[in-house]
Amino acid sequence: MDSLSPLTQRFILHFGEMGSRWGINRTVGQMYALLYVLGKPLNADEIAEHLSFSRSNVSMGLKELQAWRLVKLMHKPGDRREYFEPPKDIWDIFKALLEERRRREIEPTLSMLRDALLESPASEEDKLAQERMREMYQLIELSTSWFDDVQRLSPETLASLMKMGSKVGKLLDIRDKFRFSDAEKDEK
Repeated sequence: MDSLSPLTQRFILHFGEMGSRWGINRTVGQMYALLYVLGKPLNADEIAEHLSFSRSNVSMGLKELQAWRLVKLMHKPGDRREYFEPPKDIWDIFKALLEERRRREIEPTLSMLRDALLESPASEEDKLAQERMREMYQLIELSTSWFDDVQRLSPETLASLMKMGSKVGKLLDIRDKFRFSDAEKDEK
């Protein structure tokens, strides 16, 4: 990593540590951070050299990054080596991460909950447990439906929505006040 600036080194090391908290190993996190921060395609040998990793470790890490759809494979004219680069748009990266987390974590949970809700409860305890599972299932379904809607938004619209933050809640509160006011008028 000596060929990289101290700023870049700090970013890469931090991203490696965070990667382990996000469910990827430190090496893969560091590889991704290198590709992202340098902003240019690199081949496996260049990645190994920059990070002082073994070539085999880099190969395994690149396969994992491809499985997460966080890097894409490309070729350069006249060069037989494979090069890797992350998506150029930060929003594409964000969406890929969310989609992959959904596929790996949310969908198996929904599947398990669906199966559990199809069973006949054998006791009052099971009935209560099943009702709690139904609540969880409905919440996850609602959030995944919302996620699907958000996925279809343009990056500009999504950024605007995120910047609105709590203002969205205030807008909904105002809407509810108008609805309540209209309902009172209808009663009179």
